[in-house]
Parts: sequence; C-alpha cells; structure tokens
Amino acid sequence: MKNIFKSLALATVALVSFSNSSFAQATATASASANIITPISIVKTVDMNFGNVAVSATIAGTAVLAPAGTRTTGGAGGVTLPATTGTVAAASFTVSGQGGYTYAITLPTSCTITDGSSHNMTVDNFTSSPSATGTLSAGGTETLNVGATLNVAAGQASGLYTNATGVPVTVNYN
Repeated sequence: MKNIFKSLALATVALVSFSNSSFAQATATASASANIITPISIVKTVDMNFGNVAVSATIAGTAVLAPAGTRTTGGAGGVTLPATTGTVAAASFTVSGQGGYTYAITLPTSCTITDGSSHNMTVDNFTSSPSATGTLSAGGTETLNVGATLNVAAGQASGLYTNATGVPVTVNYN
C-alpha cells in the first residue's frame, strides 16, 4: 500500500508539473501575404525634334520646345524660327504600370547633340507634362511629354544635329 501511495504521489506531482508548464506558454499564428504590382515601364513613342532653327552670325540664342510641342525663342535674339518649320515634336513616352498608382519623373540635366563633326549644341532645362509626378490611369498607362531648351551658338554650323545616346527619362513608383 505504501508503494501505491508513493506511485500515486509521484503521478500527482508529474501531472501538476505537466499542467503548470502547459499554462506557461501560448502560441498564435499570423498569415504572411504580399501583393505584387505590375512593374513600371517607359517606352519612347516620339523623338524630340526642335525642327528648323535659323541662327545669327553674331548673337547666340535659344529655341524652347514645350512639352505640348510648341516652340518659342529666347536669349538675345540670336535664333529665329522660320516659316518652314520642319518636323517639330516634343519627346513622348508611354508609361505603363499598376492602374491608379503615382510615379516620380526624373529628367536629365542636359545632353549634347552633334552634327557628327566637331559642332555641338547643348540641350537643357528639360520640362515634362505631367511635371514631377504622374498618375497612371485605371488601365495602367499615361502619356509623358518632354520638352527642353536648345542652346545655339552665334554662327552655329548648319546641319542635322542628333544625340546617339538619346535623352534618358526615368520613372519610379512613389
């Protein structure tokens, strides 16, 4: 009988110890999830073209191309825009991504265009429409137009000036 009480006492101690340890800890679980959105992309649809520009032999000037594709002159009058305009176009891009999301626009500081010889001009003061931030339509696209200022030296050599590396425009989700 003494052994039965000892066994019963040990079993009780073991049961109490086991039940106390199960109340000392608790566990819960949380689910993990992620929503992958459509990557943002940008594709050029139209190249930037200042069209025909006439220059003064003695005075430098500028031609300003607005994102809407219109041109004006600036500077000290060294540039005129002839009636035969040539092809005039702001650069145009299609931005695609997740519908309704906003994105930041980064424009270049400047670029150089050349006639393939030793004659260069600088393009700078880039502007865009939309400006700084765009919002993708419900369908996930938006048109981004970019203009700039063409800096023309006095007596700039005639010829077709281009930029082989292009005008880099960057977009990123906000």
